[in-house]
Amino acid sequence: MALDQAKKQEIVSKYGRNGSDTGSSEVQIALLSSRIAELTDHLKTHKKDHASRLGLLKLVGQRRRLMRYFKRTNKTSYNKLVSDLAIRDNI
Repeated sequence: MALDQAKKQEIVSKYGRNGSDTGSSEVQIALLSSRIAELTDHLKTHKKDHASRLGLLKLVGQRRRLMRYFKRTNKTSYNKLVSDLAIRDNI
């Protein structure tokens, strides 16, 4: 269920501060959002895949913690990222 290299590079180049920036909060949140979307689609067809459901819940929690940190440190970039990724701001 991991992202392929081309898609990952596309997300890094779009949200990163430079071409090889993979550690910033923006990139990590965008990568997690992409993986969450793929797992959600997978679980729509495979309803009894409880191992993937557990992994999805862990990813959502990790993204939530990262978003809480990012909102606390850089509010304007956080708002832009949330609107870009079309995710709810319930933190």
